[in-house]
Amino acid sequence: MKDGLVKVAAGTPEIRVADCEYNKNSIINLIKQAERNNVKIMVLPEMCLTGYTCGDLFLQRTLIKGAESALNHILVSTAETDMLFAVGLPVFYNGKLYNCAAVCCKGQLLGLVPKLNLPNYGEFYEKRWFVEGEKECRITSYAGRETYFGTGILFKCRSIANLCIGVEICEDLWSVTPPSSELAQAGATVILNLSASHEIASKNAYRRSLVTGQSGRLICGYIYADAGEGESTTDMVFAGHDIISENGMILAEHSFGTGLIISELDVNYLSYERARIGTFTYSYDSRFVNIGFSLMTKNTNLTRVISPTPFVPHDLTERMNRCEEILRIAALGLKKRIEHTGVEHLVIGISGGLDSTLAMLISTRAVDALNIPRSNIIAVNMPCFGTTERTKSNSEVLADELRTTLRTINITNSVTQHFADIGHSESDFSVVYENSQARERTQVLMDIANGCKGLVVGTGDMSELALGWATYNGDHMSMYGVNSGIPKTLVRYLVEYCADVAESSKLSEVLRDILATPVSPELLPAADGDISQKTEELVGPYELHDFFLYHFIRRGCEPKKVLRLAEYAFDGDYDSSTILKWLRIFIRRFFSQQFKRNCLPDGPKVGTLSLSPRGDLKMPSDAVCDLWLKQLENL
Repeated sequence: MKDGLVKVAAGTPEIRVADCEYNKNSIINLIKQAERNNVKIMVLPEMCLTGYTCGDLFLQRTLIKGAESALNHILVSTAETDMLFAVGLPVFYNGKLYNCAAVCCKGQLLGLVPKLNLPNYGEFYEKRWFVEGEKECRITSYAGRETYFGTGILFKCRSIANLCIGVEICEDLWSVTPPSSELAQAGATVILNLSASHEIASKNAYRRSLVTGQSGRLICGYIYADAGEGESTTDMVFAGHDIISENGMILAEHSFGTGLIISELDVNYLSYERARIGTFTYSYDSRFVNIGFSLMTKNTNLTRVISPTPFVPHDLTERMNRCEEILRIAALGLKKRIEHTGVEHLVIGISGGLDSTLAMLISTRAVDALNIPRSNIIAVNMPCFGTTERTKSNSEVLADELRTTLRTINITNSVTQHFADIGHSESDFSVVYENSQARERTQVLMDIANGCKGLVVGTGDMSELALGWATYNGDHMSMYGVNSGIPKTLVRYLVEYCADVAESSKLSEVLRDILATPVSPELLPAADGDISQKTEELVGPYELHDFFLYHFIRRGCEPKKVLRLAEYAFDGDYDSSTILKWLRIFIRRFFSQQFKRNCLPDGPKVGTLSLSPRGDLKMPSDAVCDLWLKQLENL
């Protein structure tokens, strides 16, 4: 419950039609099972106390009274249960019968929410028995308790900020204007849907799209519980298709069975996302009634998938499709820049590393789309003090296999002369030693581009920009940064994808060797011919920094929550002290290096996150990070 993470469940009990006693016990057993799993919010199907398929038996007072008595028993049995749950049943109110959700918590009947949209087509005849609910809320008495009746009810948790619940029932979601839309605009961050949606071929896919689409549109958690085994199969079959979705993503799902699905909703993230997206507007209606409830707050044991690589899909097919899509987007951005500027050549500094390799691969796609010869791509290899034979050779093979023009310019003499000019000792391996090489390389690229009516393609990626791991006015600068929206963990998979679909076996081979080469700027002298300067030993593992970046910026998590999620995602790979060490470094560097991001070259956004000062990130260069670091003290 801390950090806005709330354990929720959708449940399908096994029932008997019109057997309220049996159904009551089945529901209580499911609630107790959820309680043992520390569930705090739970939804059960439409009419699960009686069965949805009772037909004209709904008009029998015996059944209606039996449902009311069964709900009373459930309330008594769950008086000590620290959970809010919703149960479906028929309710007789003011001389009319309603299809209702009873929202309960700790023995209290918080409210009765009637269904607004009654299906009366095809195999559905709900208007034969029920009347449509109204938004206006009234106080009534039911199951021996005073409660509220109406659709305009919000259930707001007093003990958990940002947890506010709205309820709709089955067909409400299928309607032109689902009640959940107004509920979300009135403040609901979680929608419960009690449903009895029968199964026919392909309907599960449509139902899934409705749930995910509505949760994404409303930026909410959506918990959908469907009727299942025990409903009458006279004309229909109910499969118990339960879904838990968060902002368009499915967290848990099952069908053709009974029982529970459980996951955790992040209501703090949902609130952050609503605040971030200006088109989500709140519209407070005086007809809505806020009903408070309280739950105990403690750390929620996580069961949902927290990916250690949030920028990279785990499913192989999805990952391959994503890689192809990103390559096309980046190439299209570069293609437009070539057309607009009228340049005749692309100039790229190649090092035999991942980033420059990806920039080359994107550039070949761009010139191919314009029917420009690949020889118009000038790949410039600029060896100096730290260049190894492995990276130099790989860059040469890459340029040759992509049929580009290779130029090798050794900058050792130029940098040595520069050291003499400024009075810097060659034995002093300080930042001057490193940055002089990076700036010399940039000068060479810019001057070559000027001489051939060319455009310098930048190679730095988004992870380096987040950490400020770039030489100001060195590799930090270009005329178009094709990799600027791509994090380092994704760069690797993009290059791997290109190796898989490479046009020659030799190209595939060199790409795989580049993938196996340690990430390094190669600015310090090699050790016995091997790379001596390994980036991840200096600034930390990129998989951790990309994880921090995603949750800190994209999901708006506080540092302590980022740490908690990282401990869960990287369990067995990094211990807590290691994660904490690099998280502190990430925060310090992210704040202190904003001045580099504030003057970035143009570059395409390819995913949901960008660090461009013209796009996603508007941040002052002199912001202080003390508040963020303070959260990590004494942890």
